[in-house]
Amino acid sequence: MILSDGDIRERLAEGDLVVDPLDDPELQIQPSSIDLRLGHEFVTYQTTHVPYIDPEDANTQNEYTNRVEIEEGERFILHPGEFALASTLERIELPPDLVAFVEGRSSLGRLAIVVHATAGLCDPGFEGKITLELSNLGKVPVALHPRMRISQIVVHEMKSEAEVPYGADRGSKYQGQDRPELTRIDQDFADGE
Repeated sequence: MILSDGDIRERLAEGDLVVDPLDDPELQIQPSSIDLRLGHEFVTYQTTHVPYIDPEDANTQNEYTNRVEIEEGERFILHPGEFALASTLERIELPPDLVAFVEGRSSLGRLAIVVHATAGLCDPGFEGKITLELSNLGKVPVALHPRMRISQIVVHEMKSEAEVPYGADRGSKYQGQDRPELTRIDQDFADGE
């Protein structure tokens, strides 16, 4: 079941669903979603000198990524065909009975900006800022402004609570993230997966 605007307000008031800061609830709480804003930090990829990316070797990421902080009032330009990581300004916390799906806003989709390649799910128990996987599918650069509404989460109530929610008990890789995080898929190889 998808939470409506009234359901969202109720769960936020109860305190088990957290979206912080939620500076403008009247604007950000939509009929069936919550708009989230763009943070100030980005991870860019410089791939001209990298022969390949090896998911098993975390060091290859460090060779081709840069962290960029955008000051208030400035903008980040995402060029055609480029990919960058960013995060939401808001930190979210999901209780064991809620799951959230990250979606782009249609207003940005109409500019050919997508906000996630595959990571569109926030598991029950997730706490942190959401890392966004930004791509420009268009033919013209697009300016992205920190604090702009960039994405939305659609919150679903599960039939029952997760028995082992996302978090420390699961060894979850991205729990508590507060900035755009690079992949930690190399840990899968260390675990024998």
